Amino acid sequence: MVLVFIGGGAGSMARYLLAKVGNTSSTGIPYGTFAANIIGSFLIGLIMGWALKQDAISTNTTLLLATGFCGGFTTFSTFAYENQLLLKSGDFVSFAIYTIASFALGIAAVFIGIWLAKTWA
Repeated sequence: MVLVFIGGGAGSMARYLLAKVGNTSSTGIPYGTFAANIIGSFLIGLIMGWALKQDAISTNTTLLLATGFCGGFTTFSTFAYENQLLLKSGDFVSFAIYTIASFALGIAAVFIGIWLAKTWA
């Protein structure tokens, strides 16, 4: 639990900083949150792919990096809230782009991370 706590705190701080830089507009796609979710998806793919292939990552390291850091870095709740704001403001185009791109690129990023870890690790 301590490792998840430490990793989650670090991930949350990293996401906060990325959102502070990337979510500069009050309208449109929140690029900071979008980037955090795609980068976090890629990282968890790399971490879990490496862990599965090499059996070189300990359970504690997986808890720290995957569950903790990636869990704190990515955010479904903020994604959902930001989509609600886009719908409320009537920005249906940004809503559609943000939602579809987040799901498609997030899942693709996990697969790419796993593939890279299994190919190069």
